[in-house]
Amino acid sequence: MSMSESHKKIISDHSQLLERVNALKEAGKTIVFSNGCFDLIHVGHVRYLQGAAMEGDVLITALNSDESIRKLKGASRPLMPLSERMEIIAEFGCVDLVTSFDGEKCEELLLLLKPDVHAKGTDYSYDNVPERATVLGYGGRIAIVGDPKNHNSSDFIRQLGSTNR
Repeated sequence: MSMSESHKKIISDHSQLLERVNALKEAGKTIVFSNGCFDLIHVGHVRYLQGAAMEGDVLITALNSDESIRKLKGASRPLMPLSERMEIIAEFGCVDLVTSFDGEKCEELLLLLKPDVHAKGTDYSYDNVPERATVLGYGGRIAIVGDPKNHNSSDFIRQLGSTNR
């Protein structure tokens, strides 16, 4: 994929993203939504995104803003700025569209786009997905996808820090 093709996947303007999603829905496509920080890419991310993509026709992946990651993970994060994280995720063949969101939860974006499926990793269960009420409220479905949660960017970062001493 050329750089310009991957950049076409990145839609930061949510009104433009909504237009694109509505056109895809009108074409009969099943829209899947995934989200995360994606700060240090590892195999768990790959398996999560591949699993999410299998839940429908079009996979949208929304990344936490830099500020929301700092609130969630501390002042030393993210390791990479949002623009670079979005570019990396856009290179995944299973990801069709990439955007971002502010805040710890993506509920506003879910309410705007109303994807058919909200895919979460296996660190969640159907009952504890933070956006569960929102998704079920507009008639969406929740899917738990990916491999067992035994890969963690924070753990990798701690390991790197301890090996440099």
